Amino acid sequence: MTFLAAAALAAVTWYPAPDWVDRPDPVASVHARKGGRIRFYGASAPNSHNAYVDSSSYTAMMFSLMYMPLISTDSETMEFVPALAKKWSVSDDGREFTFVLDERAVWSDSHPVSALDVKWTFDTLLDSKTHSGSWKMILGDFFSPEILDADSDRPMTVRFRKKGNAVRNWRDIMHCGTFWIMPYHALKDKDFNKIDFLEAPVGGPYRITRIEEQVETEYSRVTSWWKGDFPSCRHVYNFDKIIMRYYVDNENGFAALKKNSLDVYPVYSARLWAKGAKGKAFDRNWLIKRRVSNHEPVGYQGFLMNMRGFPFDDVRVRKAMAKLIDRVMMNRTMMYNEYFMQNSYFTDLYDGENPCKNELVLFDPEGARKLLEEAGFFKNPETGFLEKNGRVFEFNFLSRSPSDDKILVPFHSVLKNMGIKMNIIRKDFANWMKDMDEFNFQMTWSAMGATIFRNPELMWLSSEADRKQSGNYPGFKSEEVDRLIAEEKSVMSISERNRIYRRIDKLITEQHPYAFLWNISAKRLIYWNKFGMPDTVLSRYSNEEAVLTYWWYDNDKAQELQDAKRNNAFLPSVTVEVDFDAKIGKNK
Repeated sequence: MTFLAAAALAAVTWYPAPDWVDRPDPVASVHARKGGRIRFYGASAPNSHNAYVDSSSYTAMMFSLMYMPLISTDSETMEFVPALAKKWSVSDDGREFTFVLDERAVWSDSHPVSALDVKWTFDTLLDSKTHSGSWKMILGDFFSPEILDADSDRPMTVRFRKKGNAVRNWRDIMHCGTFWIMPYHALKDKDFNKIDFLEAPVGGPYRITRIEEQVETEYSRVTSWWKGDFPSCRHVYNFDKIIMRYYVDNENGFAALKKNSLDVYPVYSARLWAKGAKGKAFDRNWLIKRRVSNHEPVGYQGFLMNMRGFPFDDVRVRKAMAKLIDRVMMNRTMMYNEYFMQNSYFTDLYDGENPCKNELVLFDPEGARKLLEEAGFFKNPETGFLEKNGRVFEFNFLSRSPSDDKILVPFHSVLKNMGIKMNIIRKDFANWMKDMDEFNFQMTWSAMGATIFRNPELMWLSSEADRKQSGNYPGFKSEEVDRLIAEEKSVMSISERNRIYRRIDKLITEQHPYAFLWNISAKRLIYWNKFGMPDTVLSRYSNEEAVLTYWWYDNDKAQELQDAKRNNAFLPSVTVEVDFDAKIGKNK
């Protein structure tokens, strides 16, 4: 290393700590075995298998099995741990981040991983021609990374520096350290927006080996994965084949499960869970139901309104919409009281010491009528429709699934009685996502997940409201929320950040960009009884993605299932309810 590079590495703190050692994942079972396949419900077919281009959570889930970041997080402590990098440093002023790659890291085609891959991935994501959405904002605070040992045959050290006007942010190490690194040597000459990754070299445990458009994608385990023998990677990523199968809606996916065309089905429908999951296969424990309570952050869902234009550019109109959804009745009659009524974008930040004081907006047609009149809407006695300055209250609801109708039909009826015309526009997921990225919608049903490391900037910053492919779908703008987002960036205390998030939550909720629906804090799964899994079923902070990490194909169970079906016999039952803390210990 040159003297200049060595000097650049001075006045820093290095991670992980000198006494850190790679340890087995505490959730992974020593009984896990490699082999077999799993056919997993993949929701609607993605626009792309490139998670930088397609923002679907399922695309990101599978992409993370193909490509690794520089650093990752421990499944229990959420502390940063090595991934492609073996160590990293943060400068004392918090503006420089240096990563030293692990010399053992290679792509699946045996080509060595190097700093060139890091720099190329970063530069490609920031290229104006790349459709990388919010990643441009996430990485935009940094200069293009410097390769400190560029003269080496295999450069292994890369440094990120913050731009001069970018404030210090507690997320900085996460932003520059946790984006997926891709192979420069294999992808540099391809159109990044159109890569399908079929047989492309990967740095993670799985690669794509077959694509049947709109039907399924096959991922095969990389048996020579460079990290496969690390203690933390033993007894995980066990399936030889992962088949992601796509269905236009939940109903089709559930039907496929019962026909044995799927192995595992995450349940998002209360009706399917309560009424559909019945019959001989369930009675005889061939199909198993599990409801897992862990510590995964709770997201939010509701009818998302585009605040950029008529009629939802008025907060009174948006609040009126919330008052016209009889969600308590729907939960009781359609969802079997499986859900709680949502009134927050950060539900899990509230408890007995910090109760949520956001208004819980419930069904109130008369209150909605008054709000609409305040907003200037009055019924035309000749047509029966509400009008404002001669303009009829009419809007399009962008739907991506016929199963939306069970909620839209009663909503449509209430709107019609109120004098509001709602047109349902149906599109498949790919075109729905395209319209969302281009803000080409007025109202839609949207469900958003949550992460341990919250980042309200992506979804609520004013400057993101007009940038296509951003996460600020409603077009929300607030100077006070912008100020609080800027403030929390430099706050190192989690409790203080949570206090700021609660203030942000209150301000957003008061503007009603969503007409909230309901949510559930547990994860529901149905699967054919041929898999082994940890006692906790999932990990502490995960959702169904943990199935692909920790479960394994159990040959003995598979044979027992086959015998039971042939002989019409019963298999041993398991408890439906799984409490993570009770299984692994709350304070571990």
